[in-house]
This record gives sequence, C-alpha cells and structure tokens, in this order.
Amino acid sequence: MSCLRKYHSRVRSLNRAISNDPSEVDRRARALRVLNIIYSKPGGTSSRQNNLGIVTDFLRTDSNHLRDDHGLSRTKHGVSSVLEEVILEHSSVLKCSFDAYGLSSAVSSCGSDRDFRTGSGFHCLALKSGFASDVYVGSSLVVLYRDSGEIDNAHKVFLEMREKNVVSWTAMISGFAQEWRVDICLKLYSKMRKSTSEQPNDYTFTALLSACTGSGALGQGRSVHCQTLKTGFKSCLHISNALISMYCKCGDLKDAFRVFDQFLDKDVVSWNSMIAGYAQHGLATQAIELFEVVMPKSGTKPDAITYLGVLSSCRHAGMVKEGREFFNSMSERGLKPQLNHYSCLIDLLGRFGLLQEALELIETMPMEPNAVIWGSLLFSCRVHGDVWTGIRAAEERLMLEPECAATHVQLVNLYASVRYYKEAAMVRKAMKDKGLRRIQVVVGLRLITMF
Repeated sequence: MSCLRKYHSRVRSLNRAISNDPSEVDRRARALRVLNIIYSKPGGTSSRQNNLGIVTDFLRTDSNHLRDDHGLSRTKHGVSSVLEEVILEHSSVLKCSFDAYGLSSAVSSCGSDRDFRTGSGFHCLALKSGFASDVYVGSSLVVLYRDSGEIDNAHKVFLEMREKNVVSWTAMISGFAQEWRVDICLKLYSKMRKSTSEQPNDYTFTALLSACTGSGALGQGRSVHCQTLKTGFKSCLHISNALISMYCKCGDLKDAFRVFDQFLDKDVVSWNSMIAGYAQHGLATQAIELFEVVMPKSGTKPDAITYLGVLSSCRHAGMVKEGREFFNSMSERGLKPQLNHYSCLIDLLGRFGLLQEALELIETMPMEPNAVIWGSLLFSCRVHGDVWTGIRAAEERLMLEPECAATHVQLVNLYASVRYYKEAAMVRKAMKDKGLRRIQVVVGLRLITMF
C-alpha cells in the first residue's frame, strides 16, 4: 500500500495547488475518482474518509469550473498523468487493490457522467490488472463504448469477453440498432439464444424493435413480435410501445392498432405513438378522434408530443381551423408550445396560402425561428407565387445556412415562376461560384433473413 499512500499524497498536493486552468480541474477530478475506488477496499476506511474530505474540498473550491464547458464530463485532455502512473508503475499493486466489481462500478460511473476518456483509462487499467475479460467489467466497457459512439471498440471488447451476460448482449444489440444495422442485431440475437443460458429481457427486444423500425424491416419486426410472445413479454409496456411505433413507421397501421387496442395499461407514449402513426400516413380523422374522443375516456393527459402529432395530422390534411384551435388549446392545458409546434402551424398556414399570417406568427414567436421554418415558408411562397415574402424567407434562411443548395434552388424556382429570369440567373451564378450542387437522395429497401 506504500505506493498508494504516495499516490494519495500527490493528489493532496494537486488539490492544494488550486488553479484556474480547467484542464487541471479535469486531471484532479480523474485522480480523485481513482482514489475513491482504491480506498473502497476493506481496511481503507480511514483513508477513504480522508479522500471524501478531499472530494468535498475539491467540489467546494472548483464548483464554478464544474459548471462551465470544460467540466468533468466534457474533458478533452485524456487520462491524467497521475492515472497513467498508477496503470504503468503500480499494476501489480492494483491487481490486489482493485476487484472486478470496483472496476465495473468505475466504468459505469464514467459512462453515466459521459466521461468517456476516463472510462477508456479504466479499460487500460482492466487490461493491466487482468480484469478486462470479466463479465461485469466487460459489460460495463461495452456500454461505455456504445454510448460514446465507438461501436467497433464495443464489439471488440464484446468478442474478447470469455463469458457474456444479458447486459453485454443487449448493449451490443442496442449499439448496432442505433446505426440501424438490423442484420447484425438479428444475428447477435440468434447467437445469444444458441450460445448462452441467458434469456433476453425486455430491453433486448426493445433494441431489436428499434433496429427494425429504423430500417423499415417490417418482416423482421413481425418475427421479433412473435419472439416476444413466445418468451412471455406480451404484457410489457415499453415493448408494446416499441411494437406500435415499429408497425406505424413500417406502414402497417392495422397491426399497430391491434397491439394498441389489446394492451390495457397504456401510457401517454402509447397514445402518442398511435396518434403520430395516423398523422404520418395522412389519417387525420382517426388521429383527431383518438385524441378528442378516446384518449379523454382513458384518463391519460396529453403532453407536448401528443399535440405535435395532432398538429402534424392537421398539417397533412390541410385542417387550418382545427390546427389553430389545437395550437391555442395547449396554453389552456398549461403546455407551452415549442419550436416544433410553431413549425407545424406555420407549415399548415403556408400550405393553405395564408402566407402573411404565417409570417406574422414567425415574427411574434417567443424563440428564434430556425432554418426549417424559413425553408417551409419559402416553399409555400414558391407554390403560391408570393415573390417578396419568398425573398424574405430565402434571405433569412441563407443567413442561418449560407451554404444550403436547396435554398438557392427554391429561390431560383420562385423567381422563374413569376418570370424573374434575370434574378434567377444571378442566383444560379452565385451557386456556381460557391460550388454548390443539389444533392439527390435515393431511398431503398432491403430484404434480410432472420432466425
């Protein structure tokens, strides 16, 4: 323990050397994290109490630094030099001072704090101390790398684990689901069922359904639905919500409503998913009936997302009067309209040709309009031939996105629609001078075999 005492003394000196440099705050914070684990071992109670005193002094002294952009969870300086010394010079001591549980807790703590650099430092520590292949340490590392967006590193750790549990399998599946790699997710699920006694849990199925939703893989989503029924998850709320969302986004509203209708203990997410599904497919009547007639009977209170779905359905159906009424009723229910709600109503007004009303709403918004709102108004101006409002919208959008090729193209089309060919040619020349090109987007489907 002598080297650990020496390490403790060094951290004390770091703590006394209060600096205004945020990087110093980061380094000391990581050193203190290591101390907490070291002194959590039996026999280290008094030293742990001393360390907690240091932590308290640290937080009290540096509270301002912890709130700025260089705080603990946003470090850019990697692993501290003190931690490197511990890893490189005292690995033999650390092996008897750390255990798998302590390392797993430390890695999980780093993930919760979004402190991925320090978490990778603990990965090095796990490799040096021989705990990297432990099921709990490995699972924590998989979650850490998944949450940091390093899915390949997460997969590497996963493959090196001698034993895997449901946490590691689910973390790996959800990581690939975030990238919509449904084929890999389904292969992992199949391997999980064949190679381990661990049973999938509700989070496993939610991750699988998320992958199917993002990829539009309706057939695979149905297969996952069957698996949930076979494994006894018929009454799980968030699996039912994931199924509703998957069926809606894949275009199968009949099965979406069947799941929705059969599940008795619905929450606001269930209602939001079904209303949004109807809205996305232009079924405004069904969405509004669900909101106005059926939902109140259930006792579920709508939230801001519910209203977003209802406003979206009004937008697709051109229901201006109803859209205004729903928008105004938000305040009556104590809900403050957000940017997306304003965007929906502005787009609705623009599509119906009420361009001045839309512009007035933009100018009276309590928040700054974004490029999407100005782009929506610009498109409506092109459709209805309002050149000057369109020019205003284009200018505002170009101030927010000066390199947006789509804005230039819409402005060219707007000029051309009213025979302002000279101005249209000038905008085309400006696009050419900037090297801007309109990007064509191709959307496709793919067939994947499962199970």
